[in-house]
Amino acid sequence: MKPSKLRVKRAPVLETEITVPGDKSISHRAIMLAALSNGPCTITNFLDGEDCRNTVAAFRQLGVTIEEPEPGTLVVHGTHGKLTAPANDIDCGNSGTTMRLMAGVLAGQPFTSRLTGDASLLKRPMRRVIEPLSRMGAKIRATGDGDRPPLLIEGGPLQGATYHAPVASAQVKSAILLAGLKARGTTIVTEPSQSRDHTERMLSYFLVDLDRERITATNPPEGEFQVKIEGGQQIESRDFIVPGDISSAAFWLVAAAAQPGSRLLIKNVGLNLTRTGIISVLIRMGARIREVIEDVDQGEPFGLIDIKGCRLKGTVIAGPEIPNVIDEIPILAVAAALAEGVTIIRDAKELRVKESDRIAAIVDNLRAMGAEVEDFEDGMKITGGRKLTGARLSSHGDHRIAMAFAIAGLHASGETIIEDTDCIATSYPGFEDTLAAVRKHSFIRPRHTQVISSIGRRDQDSSLK
Repeated sequence: MKPSKLRVKRAPVLETEITVPGDKSISHRAIMLAALSNGPCTITNFLDGEDCRNTVAAFRQLGVTIEEPEPGTLVVHGTHGKLTAPANDIDCGNSGTTMRLMAGVLAGQPFTSRLTGDASLLKRPMRRVIEPLSRMGAKIRATGDGDRPPLLIEGGPLQGATYHAPVASAQVKSAILLAGLKARGTTIVTEPSQSRDHTERMLSYFLVDLDRERITATNPPEGEFQVKIEGGQQIESRDFIVPGDISSAAFWLVAAAAQPGSRLLIKNVGLNLTRTGIISVLIRMGARIREVIEDVDQGEPFGLIDIKGCRLKGTVIAGPEIPNVIDEIPILAVAAALAEGVTIIRDAKELRVKESDRIAAIVDNLRAMGAEVEDFEDGMKITGGRKLTGARLSSHGDHRIAMAFAIAGLHASGETIIEDTDCIATSYPGFEDTLAAVRKHSFIRPRHTQVISSIGRRDQDSSLK
C-alpha cells in the first residue's frame, strides 16, 4: 500500500469551533497509573492513536485486563502494581513516551523484559533515562548501536536516589518517579526548569503522596524545581477523563492566529500551564487569545480557547521556555514564517533526535515554500514576511512535521502536497477531517460563566477586543 498524501490549498478566513482528540501525554499516563492501581479504572476520551495503542498493548502483554466498552473509553483493571513477565518483546512502535516511561515501570518488576520499536524509535538515544534508573539500582542496557534501543531490563529491587537532571525532561522525570514507587526510601528529581507536570498531577489525583516545590538554585546542579516521592505507596483506582490535547490544538491556534479576520473556538482542551507555552509565545507575537477554565477537579485544568486572527510579529523562543513548547516548535516555526520580523529559536537541540531531525525537516520545508531560514545546531532563525508558495514536501515520517506544514499550506498560494502522512495517526486521528471542517463551519459564540484571560496566567493581557 502506497503512503498517503495530503493536499492543501489556501483557506479563506477561518470562522469555526472545534474539539481536538484526547491528550496523548495524559492518555499514556492514565493507562499506566490505572494498570498499576488497586482496582478498576474507567478512562474516557482516551486518545485512540497508534502511540497510545502501543501503551495499551504493552500492559496487556504484562497481564493487565483492559476492556473497551465503546470508542474512546477504556476500563483498566489494576493489578496492585504487580505485573507478569511478557512472553515476547514489548513493541513500543514509534512512541518514545511508551519506551521511556515503561523503562521506569519495569525496572522494579521481578522479571526480565525487552522494549523495542520501529526503525525511527530504534534511532533515538536512551542514555538520559538509562543513567538515572541505573543510579537507583536498575539493570538496564541499550542493545542497539551506542545508547539506542532495544532496551533489555532485568527487573529487581530498587533504591531511592537523588537525581539532578541536566536538562528538563518530563519523560525522564516520569520514568524516575514511576520507578520510585517501587524503590526503597525516597526518590528526588530536580530540574533546571519546570517540564510538563502531568505525572505529578495524576499521581496526586490517584492518591499518591509526593512533594513538589520550587527551590532556590544556589548551585546550578541543584536546579530550580524538585519532586520527591516515597517508595512503597499504592496507587488508588479512580476514574479519569482525558482533556483535549493542547499540542493538537496548537495547529489550529496558529492557523487562526496568523490569519487577520479569523475567529476560532477550541473546546474541552487541556490548559495545564506547563503545556500551554504556545499560548504565551503567540501572545508575545501579538495574538489575541482568551482562555476559559471550566474544570480542575482531576488536577488537570481544561476548558476552551478563543482566538482572533491578526498580524503576528517575530519573537525569541529559548531557554527555560523550551521544555514547555518542545512539541510545538514545528508549528511555531510556521507561525514565525507568517509573522513580520525575525524569530529566533534556540536551546532546542533535542529536536534533532525526535521522530525525525525536526530542525532539518522544518528548515528544508520552509525553504521549499519560499521562507528565509537559517539553521543552528540547536534551533533556527526565521525572517518572516515572505509570501509562502505551495510546494511538494516530505513529512519525514513525522506526524508533527506533517501537520505543521498542512497549516502552512492553508496560508500559501497554490497547492501544497505533503508526502507520507500516515504518520499523523500516531497522535491525531481525524486531523484531515478537522482540516476540512475549519474551512466551512460557522463560528458559534460560547456561553461561559468563568473567564480567566491572560491576566494572572500570562505575561500580558490577551483578551479579545
